[in-house]
Amino acid sequence: MAMTVETAQLNNQSILQSFGWVEEIDEQAAEIISGGSERFTIRNNTQYNITHNLDGTLFTIQPGEAWIYTTPYNGIIEFDIDGRDYLRLDKSYNLSDGQIYEFQNNYDTSNPYDIDLYPVYS
Repeated sequence: MAMTVETAQLNNQSILQSFGWVEEIDEQAAEIISGGSERFTIRNNTQYNITHNLDGTLFTIQPGEAWIYTTPYNGIIEFDIDGRDYLRLDKSYNLSDGQIYEFQNNYDTSNPYDIDLYPVYS
């Protein structure tokens, strides 16, 4: 049986798609076996350097910076909600995979130095 050019192209396309599915399944399996990882972006839209603890590791993000984090753990962030150096009030969140977050001034309190971490949807 002779194979036409069109049939050969369809056959090749089918084979390549199968490889794509296998690669995707392999990535998903590797993530499940390794316990998975979480990835998110954090931006600093305040006037403060913000030292924060992400899954046991300390980082400092400066005003205007944006960092992309990947962690094999739970994505637990702890940070000081008061921008002043001499006062420490910790807060923690469990960050969601794929989300963008931003440190911003918290205008919902009477303290002009308060900051918080907000999800950003744009």
